[in-house]
Amino acid sequence: MGEPTLRDRIELYYASVPLGFADAEEFGPLRLFVRKGEGAPYYGGPNHAYPVPAGPVPVSGPVFVDPVAAGSASSGPVGMEITAADIARVRARQRELGVAESFEWLAEVTPSLRALVEAAGLPVAERPLMVLDPHHPLPPQPLPEGVTIRVLDADDPGLPAVLALPRLAFADVGTAVGPAGRAELAMVAEKLVADGTVETIRPTLLTGHKVLAAAFAPDGTPLAAGHYHPARGITEIGGIGTLPTARRQGLGAAVMAALATHAREHGVHTVFLAYAEAAVARIYARLGFRPAGTTLLIADQPARGQ
Repeated sequence: MGEPTLRDRIELYYASVPLGFADAEEFGPLRLFVRKGEGAPYYGGPNHAYPVPAGPVPVSGPVFVDPVAAGSASSGPVGMEITAADIARVRARQRELGVAESFEWLAEVTPSLRALVEAAGLPVAERPLMVLDPHHPLPPQPLPEGVTIRVLDADDPGLPAVLALPRLAFADVGTAVGPAGRAELAMVAEKLVADGTVETIRPTLLTGHKVLAAAFAPDGTPLAAGHYHPARGITEIGGIGTLPTARRQGLGAAVMAALATHAREHGVHTVFLAYAEAAVARIYARLGFRPAGTTLLIADQPARGQ
């Protein structure tokens, strides 16, 4: 058996990390992760990380789950076709659960799935992936005077505001300075405390299923934040967002570097991420990330469960 490829490791991650928060329901060659408790719902997609035998695999039918190198993994039982009926079954279950009809998969592993999903009337968006060169040094990034970065624990007093920050950052897309600042952040933080979101996140921090870091102003206001979920020595860094009034100071890059360093120091050997804007990709490239394939997902689907 050969060493798993980068693609295999990313597939394994997508197969593993939701299981800390969700049950997997099988629909032939597709799988749906169903959230166990409160929080954003997970997605459906090809069954991930099945072992495949050596040698070529016969292929028949219009869509198949593509095998990879011997001894690695594929996104489903070898040779099992994905049909329009399989997609319809997953969507029906999502409607029954009252969650968005969302799918997510690696383009390079199951490229022909896109046509079936689009034929079902679901628009598909691309999110290119980048992986951190494991040999690339990652020194701390410069910060404005007085700004510090820390990893939060479950009882950190800054937790509500840090969880609120991405709501403002992603509501105002782009990298330009925007109007939302401290007042708006405080309002959203209060709502997340009131609706129970903060309490939902605390157990994931306690167990280590989620690592959350933020850059804080001298007065304790979080200015940028991000997170990662480690699984099997692999992680995707996500949710990197900067308070709109605090943009253009390198804060997002500094938080990204801090999270990647923390992950490396805690046994993670493969660090990857997805991006939506070329300007952001250039920042990540300067940090040592390189292209690593493409994730396909339903356009405008909710953020994957945290």
